[in-house]
Formats: sequence, structure tokens, C-alpha cells
Amino acid sequence: MDVLEAIHTRRSVSKVQEKVPDKALIHKVLEASLWAPNHYLTEPYSFEVLIGDGRNKLGQAYGRINQEALDPDASNEDKKKAYEQGLAKARRAPVVIVVKVHPSDQKNVIFVEEVAAAACAVQNMLLASHALGLGAMWRSGNPAYHPIMKETFGMTGEGFVLGFVYLGYPQEGYVKHPPKKRPLDSVAKWVEHAEK
Repeated sequence: MDVLEAIHTRRSVSKVQEKVPDKALIHKVLEASLWAPNHYLTEPYSFEVLIGDGRNKLGQAYGRINQEALDPDASNEDKKKAYEQGLAKARRAPVVIVVKVHPSDQKNVIFVEEVAAAACAVQNMLLASHALGLGAMWRSGNPAYHPIMKETFGMTGEGFVLGFVYLGYPQEGYVKHPPKKRPLDSVAKWVEHAEK
């Protein structure tokens, strides 16, 4: 698949089959991340690939975060339900790739550029997934940045979990129509001469 075609046709796929993709395909998706651009070549990211019951590692973290958000007087039933919802959240796809950022402590490295490098790595994985016929969805949000998530995935210091790539084969007949995009002229400005 041509790269421009991949960019234009890739969609976030939230409905995937339970069948686990072949490890060779997952390996190709991960390998694509290594070719992301990043300033000073720090490669400030790593991944944990959760499959089968390994997804419970994420689910338990989601469950604990859900429980922490409950009212202090919540019933045991509500606590159990919140925990189970967390477990279910981690099982929305047969493969979950946890994206971790380890910002460099080199003096000349800028923190936001480390985050950008990890995001570029994720975009490479999403495009590779699409090109290989897999469905992928990038998920993040407040739980990803919660201290429980950081602890669960062994992040220390400035390190943190950036988010999760949910991966699998798209469900049969799954179609996601392209979203409406702003016209290019509304986001790109051409400057041919500098103002004096």
C-alpha cells in the first residue's frame, strides 16, 4: 500500500475480532515504530505487548483507577462493578500495546520533543497496522497518566504511559466513513516574502 493511500484511508478501528494476529504481523507493527523521527535520536519510547490474560495487567490498573474515582461511601457492589469495567476495558481487542515514554535526561533534550517522538512512533504503528490489514485504535485519556498506571508499568521519574494501541483484525463488514476535515487553506498559510 502506498504511504499516501495509507494516510488517507487509515481509520481508528474500535470493533475487532477476538482472533490474535500472528506474532510476525505484530512484530512488523512494532518495528515500524523504530523508524519514527526524533530529535537527538534518543528513541524515548518502549512498549509492552499484552495478549491473552496479559491484558489483565492493564485491566487491573483500570479497575483500581475506577474504584479510586468512586464516592468513599460506595458499596462493595459498586466497587466490584467498577473493577470489572476496568478489566473489560482492557479486553476490547486481542492485543494491547502499552506505549511508554522515557524522556532523556540529557541537558539539550526538550521534554515535549520526547513526547512528539513517541507520538510519531505510534503514528507509524497505526499506518503499518492499516497497511497489513489490521485494525488499530489509539486510546489515551486521564487513566493513562494516572499514578496507578505509571506504577503498574514500572515508570519512574519523568517517565509515563502515553497511551495504548488496541490491535486486531477488523470485524467482518466493519466500515468507518472518513471524518469531515477542514479545508487545507484553513490550516496552511503560504509565505513567499518576509514582511519588513
